[in-house]
Amino acid sequence: MSRAVDGSRRKDHRKKILKQAKGYWGRRHSNYKTAKDAVTKGLSYAYRDRKDRKGDFRQIWIIRINAASRAEGLSYSRLVEGLNKAGVTINRKALAFLAVEDTGAFKAVVAQAQAALRA
Repeated sequence: MSRAVDGSRRKDHRKKILKQAKGYWGRRHSNYKTAKDAVTKGLSYAYRDRKDRKGDFRQIWIIRINAASRAEGLSYSRLVEGLNKAGVTINRKALAFLAVEDTGAFKAVVAQAQAALRA
């Protein structure tokens, strides 16, 4: 029995890889062998970076909170310490939103932290 070399399963698999490599530069979008490596690497980076994105956002929030709290005369670490002592449980995302969008509410939170630090 002869060996099937141009079967539909094989063609479909190659088409799928080349479709994922659309937009890649040079031979990586048209040559199956190089496209396969590029797509594999790209998918692994995408998986890794979906996890890293969470940490990136946390860094941005901390930077924003630190800038706003320093404008109020308190560093980020002292603000967090004061909030813990005051028993205020607010996450960094919400705190950063307050710092940017609602400065009055952020000032009230900072005042609570400063009062807890004094006591």
